[in-house]
Amino acid sequence: MSIPTNIDQFSLRLAEAKDVPLILDFIRKLANYERLSHEVVATEEDLKKYLFGQKRMAEVILGYEGEVPVGFALFFHNFSTFLGKPGIYLEDLFVLEEHRGKGYGKRLLTYLAKLAMERDWGRLEWAVLDWNEPAIEFYKSLGATLLDEWIVNRVTGESLVKLAEKY
Repeated sequence: MSIPTNIDQFSLRLAEAKDVPLILDFIRKLANYERLSHEVVATEEDLKKYLFGQKRMAEVILGYEGEVPVGFALFFHNFSTFLGKPGIYLEDLFVLEEHRGKGYGKRLLTYLAKLAMERDWGRLEWAVLDWNEPAIEFYKSLGATLLDEWIVNRVTGESLVKLAEKY
């Protein structure tokens, strides 16, 4: 059975401060999908401060089918010392389950690639959970290279506090 495509009705826009409740809702739905709901501690106040405050730390693109919000991409800037250029790190990309298979995730990702090119930046990168085979296959179909030789490191919570205390 084919899924009806409404790509003509799909539009993207940069998020604004008034969108914070929607962004947090998408974050919670993504966390639920990734089986990580227990890790979400973000608040609307946090998102307002870091996404729309004086020093913005990330950007958000919202995807709409007509007037209905159906997905988002949250990204921030990184820098490649080897390329000597900034890049885009895609932290989260999410499309509501009932709207998957319509090309919306691809549209979000291709928009970010175009944005990187327009800004003369060197790359677009992201991580994917190793069990998320549909996403892995989707990303490969778009030409993404999985960097199996790289291991992501993370220090957070009490471990971050203890590491900082060693300074």
